[in-house]
Order: sequence, then structure tokens, then C-alpha cells
Amino acid sequence: MSIGGIGGIDSSRIQAMMEQMKAAATKPAASPVAPSGVGEAGSATKVNFSDALKSSLEKVSDSQIQADEMGKAFAMGDDKVNLSDVMISMQKASINFQATVQVRNKLVSAYHEIMNMQV
Repeated sequence: MSIGGIGGIDSSRIQAMMEQMKAAATKPAASPVAPSGVGEAGSATKVNFSDALKSSLEKVSDSQIQADEMGKAFAMGDDKVNLSDVMISMQKASINFQATVQVRNKLVSAYHEIMNMQV
């Protein structure tokens, strides 16, 4: 079976993609995090939610600062900075910020749902 046109899809390409997905699903995660209290004592490091949140927010802030600095350097005529690098950096910062906003929205929604539960 083949679907014509630009970037046509045939069954062999679909099959190859399915095999890649299966292979990726069977690979272990790069750094699995065990839930607290599972396994031997001291075998897994505990992750504090507030520390993880703070670290993520700092990374988002750093990406925005870097994008802003690259944009200013390009606007000043720095030959070391390409327009494509500036645009990519700005898009990465934008995506990071949008993802952070979505996480915040989910957290607020979960908080409201918990607060509206009857005891």
C-alpha cells in the first residue's frame, strides 16, 4: 500500500517506524528515579519537588537570558552571532516558557480540584 504525493508513506516506512518505537520502548530510561521507600536504603537519591521545580525554573530563566543576550549581540552587529542561532535560541526559550506555563496551569488545576474535594 502506498500513499502518493509529497513525502509519500508506504507500508515499509510505517513498519520501520513501528520497529523504532518498539526498540525505544524496551530501552531502559537513562536515569530512572525510584519512588521513595522502594528498594534498598540509600540505593536511590531522593528528589525534592521544590528543588526540582526551582532547578527547572532556573533553566528556563537561563535560556531566556541567553536568547536575549544573543539577540542583543546580533543587533549590535557581532559577527560571531548568526541570525539562525539567535532565532533557534529564542524559539527554545519560548518553548521552555510555554511548557512551564502549562505545568503551572496543571498544578493550579490539581490544587483547585483537591481543595474542592469533600472530606
